[in-house]
Amino acid sequence: MEFDKHGRIVLPGKSKKGSLKRTPKIIVSEKIKETQEVGVIKEKDMDVFPVVANICGKCKHKEAYFWTSQTRSGDEAETRFFKCVKCKYTWREYK
Repeated sequence: MEFDKHGRIVLPGKSKKGSLKRTPKIIVSEKIKETQEVGVIKEKDMDVFPVVANICGKCKHKEAYFWTSQTRSGDEAETRFFKCVKCKYTWREYK
């Protein structure tokens, strides 16, 4: 079996340029027999973020959910977000 520079299988045959090799066209199809159920999250306040020790600036509770996001250019640090477990107040830290 031979392969071209892109990793495709090359079969013997004539091409438009007169060479004796050609790349086969392979079409694959498959019938779907079963449908799968997709889970739906109905509850908005699911605790999916990790909880860290951080003091809320509003209610002074000592635990907050934590996540990061790249809010500025790629060469700058990520922004860290916190959400109070108790009062749901959200704040951010830049480093």
